[in-house]
Amino acid sequence: MFDTYWTFAAERQEIFFRRIAGAPPLWTADPILREFKFTNAYRASDRVSQYLIKGVVYAGDQNPDELLFRILVFKMFNRIETWELLEESLGGVSLAAYDFGRYDSVLTNAMAGGARIYSAAYIMPSGGRKGDGKKHRDHLRLIERMMRDGLATQLRRGKSMEQGFQILRSYPMVGDFLAYQFISDINYSTLTDFSEMEFTVPGPGARDGIHKCFESIGALSPADVIGMMADIQEQQFVRLGLRFRSLWGRSLQLIDCQNLFCEVSKYARCAYPGRRWALGPHEN
Repeated sequence: MFDTYWTFAAERQEIFFRRIAGAPPLWTADPILREFKFTNAYRASDRVSQYLIKGVVYAGDQNPDELLFRILVFKMFNRIETWELLEESLGGVSLAAYDFGRYDSVLTNAMAGGARIYSAAYIMPSGGRKGDGKKHRDHLRLIERMMRDGLATQLRRGKSMEQGFQILRSYPMVGDFLAYQFISDINYSTLTDFSEMEFTVPGPGARDGIHKCFESIGALSPADVIGMMADIQEQQFVRLGLRFRSLWGRSLQLIDCQNLFCEVSKYARCAYPGRRWALGPHEN
C-alpha cells in the first residue's frame, strides 16, 4: 500500500495531463481509475478548486471583506450549482448587497424543488439545538458573524496558516477538518500568503489511508507522516521508476499528500474488497 500511494499519485497525475491535452477517453489502463472517481493528485487542480479560484476568488471585487465573503458563501455549500444559482437569482454575490431573507429564500425554494444545495464531498454540521432548524440558515448566520467580527482583517494579520486555522476553528460549526479546508481555500486568494508546507490537519480519510500504508507509525503523529511523505516524494518516485509530472514544477504540498492518503484509502477498498484492515492507533 505504501508503493500504491506513489503509483496512484503518478497515474492520477498522468490522467490529469492526458485530459487537459485533449486525449480521448480512456485515459488509463488502471481498471479502478477508469471506473471510479478520484480527486486529482493536486487539490488546487480539482474541478471545484479551479472553479473557486477562477470563478469566485479572482472574478470579483478584491476588497478583503468582499473577497472573503464570496469565498465563505461558496465554501459553506462547496457546490458549483449552488453558487451559480445564487449568482443568477441575486444578480451577483456580494457583501454590500447581502440580505439574509433573499439568500434564505433562494436556497429554501431550491430545496423545496428537490435540488441539493450542499456538496457530497464532506458533511457540513448544523447549528444543533441552538440552531435555526434549517442548516443553510445556520451557515448564513455564521457568515454574518464572521464578517461582523472583521475576520478578513484578522486573517490578513495572521503570521501563519496555523494561526489562520485557529481563528477559523474558534467559530461554532467549524471543526478541525473544516477550518483546514477553509484556510487552504482562503490562501488561494490575495487575502493571505501562508506557506502550505508549514501546517496540515489530517482528516479521518487521511488517517485511514495512513493506517493502510503503514503497519505502525511509532511515535509519529499522522501530521508527521504527511510531512515525511512530502519530504521523500522525489526519491520514492525514483525508487519505483515512476515518472511523476508535477504541476508545472510545483511539488506535492502537505495538503496534497494528505488528500492522496484519502484517495489511496478509497482505492484500497476497490483493489482489496475482501481485506479487513485492523483498527489503527489514531482511529476510533
